[in-house]
Amino acid sequence: MLKRYLLAPGPTPVPSEALLAMAMPIIHHRSPDFLPVLDAAKNGLKWLYQTKNDVLIICSTGTGGMVGSVNNFFSPGDKALVINAGNFGERWTKICKAYNLYVEEIKIDWGYAVKPEDVEKALKKDPSIKGVFVQASETSTGVYHDIKTLASIVKKCKNTIFVVDAISALVAHDLKMDEWGIDVLIGGSQKGLMLPPGLAFVGVSEKAWKFAEKSTSPKFYFNFKKERESLAKNQTNFTSPVTLIIGLNECIKILQKEGLENAFKRHETLAHATREAVKAIGLEMFTKESPSNSVTAVNAPKGLDGQEIYKNLRVKYGITAAGGQGQAKGKIFRIAHLGYADTFDVITAIAGVEMTLKGMGHPVKLGAGVAVAEELLLK
Repeated sequence: MLKRYLLAPGPTPVPSEALLAMAMPIIHHRSPDFLPVLDAAKNGLKWLYQTKNDVLIICSTGTGGMVGSVNNFFSPGDKALVINAGNFGERWTKICKAYNLYVEEIKIDWGYAVKPEDVEKALKKDPSIKGVFVQASETSTGVYHDIKTLASIVKKCKNTIFVVDAISALVAHDLKMDEWGIDVLIGGSQKGLMLPPGLAFVGVSEKAWKFAEKSTSPKFYFNFKKERESLAKNQTNFTSPVTLIIGLNECIKILQKEGLENAFKRHETLAHATREAVKAIGLEMFTKESPSNSVTAVNAPKGLDGQEIYKNLRVKYGITAAGGQGQAKGKIFRIAHLGYADTFDVITAIAGVEMTLKGMGHPVKLGAGVAVAEELLLK
């Protein structure tokens, strides 16, 4: 028998409360039964996003939220400043170009965070830039960008909005949408929110809604104005993902019981323990600065393939973590501590890494990393 452990940066494990709620008989998305369900989700997302504005619920993966955040607020020929620091920064560039935006990139070496002053310089140099696009947590590199400082810079530009992919950062990091001045904040169901894949969430500021009025990009399924109108009636524009929204309400209840600050602290603690345990094994971090609370990216030891480490963790020990993406494929492996995660998820991951490396012939003192993790996570 091989017991399975899901320690990837998405999908993440789903709590039993949500699974049981989603097993209830299906209800119709236009029936009176569904109205209070969506109303509860609407209010819960406002709480999570720390915003007074509605958060749109889209039936798609997080990438659908990214696409909608381009075609709803911008027009062909508009200038976009993309912070490209990893695989998902590259995705911003591809989406913007797909909708015929002119893209200027600030390219960052993988493993490093953007310097806010570089963004400020770019905006001063070209005031015609309409949007700044960034990941909060760049999942491919394990880097967290300084969203608070970046928001304060973009906020000064009345003709520019700040668009943040927080798909893997939401719940793991404190993101104060209204207070900081984030204009578009995108989340996904299968990460910190502890749900199966299938929902994207998009918070939109009043500044961004004014941009939407001028957008001429084509829209049909991802039409945020129509979604906003529908949400006012406790509906979604197209068929609602009823089961996932029922589960969403259960997960928000869990987070509300824990408290937002406690959720942020839990993720910070798990991330710190993972990083220190990895170092105690003798491994090096791929992330050179500003590590994310969502996922830890680790360099594979010299002579070992990061994809083989990831594969052996899964095949031999039932631990599904993550390999490298893009230019980091084969060079790193990644361990998530995101969503429905606690002390023993980290200890399991570290023990699995130690045993995997030992089995692959790498010199490891078994228990070295586990001991460090236990000390740091001891309550």
